Amino acid sequence: MTADWWKLAKTRTLAPWLAVCVLAGSLGAPSAPAWGCKGHQTVAWIAEKHLTPEARQMVQKLLGDNPMDPKLRRWCGNATTDLIVDASTWPDDVRNERKNGPWHYIDIPRGKHNGELDGYCGPEGCVTRAIEEQRVILKDKSADPLKRAEAIRYLIHFVGDMHQPLHAISNADNGGNCVAVKYFRHEALPNALHPEREDYSPNLHQIWDTEIVERDMEISNPLRYADELDEKFHAESAAWEAAGIHVDNWAWESHERAETAAYHAFQEKIGIEPGVKLKSCADGNHMGKRMFDKQLAVGETYQSNAARAAQTALAEAGVRLAMILNEAAKAVK
Repeated sequence: MTADWWKLAKTRTLAPWLAVCVLAGSLGAPSAPAWGCKGHQTVAWIAEKHLTPEARQMVQKLLGDNPMDPKLRRWCGNATTDLIVDASTWPDDVRNERKNGPWHYIDIPRGKHNGELDGYCGPEGCVTRAIEEQRVILKDKSADPLKRAEAIRYLIHFVGDMHQPLHAISNADNGGNCVAVKYFRHEALPNALHPEREDYSPNLHQIWDTEIVERDMEISNPLRYADELDEKFHAESAAWEAAGIHVDNWAWESHERAETAAYHAFQEKIGIEPGVKLKSCADGNHMGKRMFDKQLAVGETYQSNAARAAQTALAEAGVRLAMILNEAAKAVK
């Protein structure tokens, strides 16, 4: 099979794709940055609009008094002076250093629809547990201010992560990373450096992380996009706030969104796989190759429906993040 993969890779112009394939290999785990830079920044901008004055003061003081390491290499660069928006991507910057990759997602198997989530949260943690743990730290006014500032950064990011549908589901495919897709004119290509891994770019997880949202954003920017979404979902926001903070319920909603808007939206059926975690896409009876052979393609219809689902998810994430920060600011512990 390896020889066949290299034959496929060599039929393309390899040099322009080499950097893409290296990146695809580095993002091959479910800990890849959900929503990409612009998506996470959009969530943060929406949340800012819903903060109480008390919460805004708490967040600004903790982040301002406990800045990030200026030597830290930033995944998304230093594109904004807004402390809350800038914090939205910090957990990806320290993911390898802190070894917190599992905190960014929860592998709820396809075909599950409700129930306790503890069984899907591994020994190293998951996004729902991480959110609850960081809420406790933030609400404890006697805790180390640096830890509370980091809790804010984690919460801003992880609430966004959990609302990216492919961070709340798995089909023995590493959260969709093993599902090759053609995205408009961009063919799915194998990782030229490690063809034996059977991972491709674009893939289902990748396009939900970045391409779907940024194509919908068009020439806009996260601030303007946040304004548009906040206005569009103004009526729904009141209902989301009235429902209260229920992190597990939010994860199940994201899981259902992945089922309907990500997997079921393809004309070609993607069956439910055995609930196992793959070390690479070559495992699971060659999951990567089997998904590639389906020749899944995303065009205008899939993009349009997925963008509507992503818009709702981003708006929910922003409003719910604000709810968590507002509650923490009222804590008396």
